[in-house]
Amino acid sequence: MERLVQSPEWLLIVLAPLFVVMMILEYWLGQRANRLPSSASYSLKELLCNFSLAGMHQLSDLLVGLFIAKLYLLLFGWKLFDIEMSLSMFILLMVLQDFFYYWFHRASHRIRWMWAAHVVHHSSENMNFSTAFRQSLMYPLAGMWLFWIPLVIIGFDPKWVVFVVLLNLGLQFFVHTQWIKRLGPLEWVINTPSHHRVHHGVNAQYIDKNYAGILIIWDRMFGTFEPEVEQVRYGISKPVNSFNPITVTFAEWKDMFRDVSVPNQSIKQKLKVLFSPPSDS
Repeated sequence: MERLVQSPEWLLIVLAPLFVVMMILEYWLGQRANRLPSSASYSLKELLCNFSLAGMHQLSDLLVGLFIAKLYLLLFGWKLFDIEMSLSMFILLMVLQDFFYYWFHRASHRIRWMWAAHVVHHSSENMNFSTAFRQSLMYPLAGMWLFWIPLVIIGFDPKWVVFVVLLNLGLQFFVHTQWIKRLGPLEWVINTPSHHRVHHGVNAQYIDKNYAGILIIWDRMFGTFEPEVEQVRYGISKPVNSFNPITVTFAEWKDMFRDVSVPNQSIKQKLKVLFSPPSDS
């Protein structure tokens, strides 16, 4: 545990074998047994695309992480409290990070600049465990790291902050499935596969709902919760129609910069293009 906290970038790699086992089980016991809808199907082209996107995302995190780590350490010098990590402080950090994750995730749907990165995760028309691997290498440029700065300033060691951020992301792997239907009373408190299927839905009532990372309570508190009732249709309103990870990564950035480059726009109009809500979240 201590070794992973000191080098948190290894956490998802350590968890990778478990992720692979879960995908194999979902495919073997679900798809091959005809117990899952067609939108849960695995295909080799999409699987390779998803794995490539995950690798590109991991590489960008490692490269940019060196700069972000130095910035966090600088800000840590301004910390408000001297926090010694204990079980209670770890739980508090998990809850606070999940709270800030909710706002990061919500901003990623309501600000086009951030959506340009996050749309990669939503661009598949399927939902299975491998969908969790669809991540963008552009998250650092989009500003994901800004949302964890309050945790550092509060007084949590930057290494623990990064560890918890990655642990949150790792736990979210398990909500990307149609294999698990409902989890009973837990549906009231935690983010479940049912809640997250809604989040990936392109159905009108499901768009911009259920931003939860681990706890669904934030959506219930801030009015963005929607239960799974109608069968979910997955994807985005402007399909990418490609399994090329480069195309998937940069499609929305390309469209956004095309829109901002339209002649005779004022600075205000250009900023509106970049930072207003996207039309296809």
